[in-house]
Amino acid sequence: MPLAQGTKLGPYEIDTPLGSGGMGEVYRAKDTRLERPVAIKILPAHLSSDPVRKQRFEREAKTISSLNHPHICVLYDVGSQDGVDYLVMECVEGETLAARLEKGPLPQEQVLKYGVQIAEALDIAHRNGVVHRDLKPGNIMLTRGVAKLLDFGLAKPAVPLATLATLTAAAPRPSPVTQEGTIVGTFQYMSPEQVEGKELDGRSDIFSLGAVLYEMLTGKKAFEGKSQLSVASSILEKEPEAICTVKPLTPPALEHAIGLCLAKNPEERWQTAKDLAQELRWVSESSGQARRGGAGESLVRKKLAWTVAGVLGLLLIVAGVFWRQTGPTAHRSFYYAALPVTAGDVALAPDGRTAAIVGYSVTSRRNVIWIYELGKEGSRSLPDTEGADYPFWSPDGKSIGFFADGKMKKLELSSGQVRTICDAPAGRGGTWNKADVIVFSPYSRQAGLYRVTAAGGTPQAVTQPDASRRETSHRWPMFLPDGKQFLFMAATFSGYKDVDAIFVGSLDSKQTKFIVAADANAAYAEPGFLLYYRDKTLLAQPFDTQNLTLKGEPVDLLSDIQYVRQVKKVAFAVSNDGLLLAQGGGPGVVGYSQAKWFDRSGKELGELDKPGVYGNVAIAPNDLAVAVDRFDLPSLNNMDIWAYPSWHESTGRRLTFDPGYDGAAVWSPDGSEILFSSNRQVTLDLYIKKADGGQEERNALHDPYDKLANDWSRDGRYILYRHADELQYATLPGFTSKAYLKASGILRNGQFSPDGKWVAYNSNETGKWEIYVTSFPEPHGKWQISTTGGEQPRWRGDGRELFYLSLDGRMMGVPVSTGASFSSGAPVALFQANPAVPVSYLNIFGYAVTRDGQRFLINTVMKPEERIPISVVLNWDVGMKRK
Repeated sequence: MPLAQGTKLGPYEIDTPLGSGGMGEVYRAKDTRLERPVAIKILPAHLSSDPVRKQRFEREAKTISSLNHPHICVLYDVGSQDGVDYLVMECVEGETLAARLEKGPLPQEQVLKYGVQIAEALDIAHRNGVVHRDLKPGNIMLTRGVAKLLDFGLAKPAVPLATLATLTAAAPRPSPVTQEGTIVGTFQYMSPEQVEGKELDGRSDIFSLGAVLYEMLTGKKAFEGKSQLSVASSILEKEPEAICTVKPLTPPALEHAIGLCLAKNPEERWQTAKDLAQELRWVSESSGQARRGGAGESLVRKKLAWTVAGVLGLLLIVAGVFWRQTGPTAHRSFYYAALPVTAGDVALAPDGRTAAIVGYSVTSRRNVIWIYELGKEGSRSLPDTEGADYPFWSPDGKSIGFFADGKMKKLELSSGQVRTICDAPAGRGGTWNKADVIVFSPYSRQAGLYRVTAAGGTPQAVTQPDASRRETSHRWPMFLPDGKQFLFMAATFSGYKDVDAIFVGSLDSKQTKFIVAADANAAYAEPGFLLYYRDKTLLAQPFDTQNLTLKGEPVDLLSDIQYVRQVKKVAFAVSNDGLLLAQGGGPGVVGYSQAKWFDRSGKELGELDKPGVYGNVAIAPNDLAVAVDRFDLPSLNNMDIWAYPSWHESTGRRLTFDPGYDGAAVWSPDGSEILFSSNRQVTLDLYIKKADGGQEERNALHDPYDKLANDWSRDGRYILYRHADELQYATLPGFTSKAYLKASGILRNGQFSPDGKWVAYNSNETGKWEIYVTSFPEPHGKWQISTTGGEQPRWRGDGRELFYLSLDGRMMGVPVSTGASFSSGAPVALFQANPAVPVSYLNIFGYAVTRDGQRFLINTVMKPEERIPISVVLNWDVGMKRK
């Protein structure tokens, strides 16, 4: 029976049980002499009389005591008391690999790290004549970033590796402990020879380690079945599913190393664990260079240099061997490397050797564009690209177009000069042909594609969403080789299914042609392939550009590729000579955030509900209730408004239930109603609903244009909202609309002053987002509040202070005076915030402030613990039929 707490075994006092198995029970205990925790493994008294078990137990003590290695559990002592034999071992704090695998596969760098450590431990054991024979996740402990091999309870002296001479000279002798034909071990990790009950050597452990590595990497067992018999049959006769199929980003060298471990014939495996350890270490060093170096802004240059070597420089190593092989030996190759940041988007230059990658800048706390060139050890960031998104190249590769600050811009690489081409309030992709025509998507909703010359001018519409198909946006264009026809995605954000698809449009015609249903952007690559994303997989299919038809069947390329559902974009780029770059990460949520409370010094006061994907946040006039926008997870196909009765509540209730977008909540002055925007009738209309959910919402304002709720005046007479690119207001109760404010740029985020005489707002008329104030209801005069850029103004309840977010995410406060005239002081930084990125995309408010200006509720970005590697695929089209 189990030992009770407090039982003494020599100087050791039993504390709690840790586990049990066929070879004994394990307890946590205390060494009363040295005052340290230990683990005690006992063989119960009723088994001590079993000579076989007794012999195994004694052998374990001798085995472990002879092994001295940092990745093997240390044996402290052996003893016997009242017929109970016991071992005293190091008490390893942590979790077993088996427990860790219940959470899913491990990151590749951890697989390699732990794999090297376990292989080195096995090498020591094998060199001391010991075979573990029960290597499995349950016998590997992970503690403080280190793997330790446990439980040599089934270990036995190793048989020297046999040669043809020794096999013919002597017949194998049965072991006195494990007779030939007796199976000892755990089925799913056994080697074929172990399943068959044959004599074992160290190569059996190598097979078991291969099965463990396979599971660590893929999250799946290498050999599965519904019974022990079917598992044994699988081990003897079947091969595991190819790792590149389960995890396409896996380096071929690692898949090869694991494959050699799992060879059915021991002669075809790694012959020593040392060889395996060296191979895994080489794979780790060659694919993980970009992760080396410390953190901190002072090492940015060093990190970027590693990035080139890791992301694209790796291609240089293999370019002479693999680049565009066309003979029978050509094959598809996968590589990966880590970037200093997870790439938000990636674009390849026409030369197929230079990439523009969007990534977060530690300095500016915004996205910037980095340039990576094959064959060079350096890298460079592009100046004046803060806030950049969705880059695209000129056809000569000398310029890059991108979207930032509500504009479409271009940067000339030779001079570094950035020029604004035209307005693009929420750009969703562009493409540039040899005639210097750019086709682009300037709006996130309710708009088609436009054309403009690269020199600038007035954009002209070239496509229009088809209302009969419920389309709300055309986006992600890409010119086909003729420079006149272009691919684009037709999308809906109104909750309707079976709408998203890839079409072809033309500069010479308003007609468009459906190509294929898809969930995101598509790309064309010579000599005739369409790459598109559907059902969580990047597909490739032969495409006839003359007849605009797909041929044959699609081929799966990648499944572990970043998919941003909020904008329906996958981060990949393809060249015409077989190179494919894709940001890893899978179709999960991008833009995780959490609404958090802060005081004026930036001290965190608490959270509002669990992490998710949030948008607008609003505090009720009583400074207690809160309304937030939340996306449904994991689909992100629907956003609704959730209400919380008090600022310290952690559980909210859903207020809206319509498919699509319901958001941008604004409280009525008395807190009894909520004004919000919804696209349930395709365009964004204004709706009002009781804050307690007691009645259905009503459509308060409908017209053919999108309207985004901004504010409700303190006296209850006016509602301010964004209408297209300007600000309008409606007079209550009849909702009579009137144009209020226009500018040469884009206007948004309007806010009434508490006395209702002034409006603070955002404008990009200077090419950068700034905060301004003008009078209401007639706009007379204009005061610029921010000095180096700002977004999302909010008034303090007494009208004596304005708050806003600087472009680098600092919470700013500005003293102001209102009344018959207006004046303002110098902005002061209160604290560094980390507002979530999606706020800027939606042009709403990512923070709110209580009336006394003392507490801030901020939609705060959740920083990922690990950077996600980018995959590099060479010869991706090998074996595919051309059009």
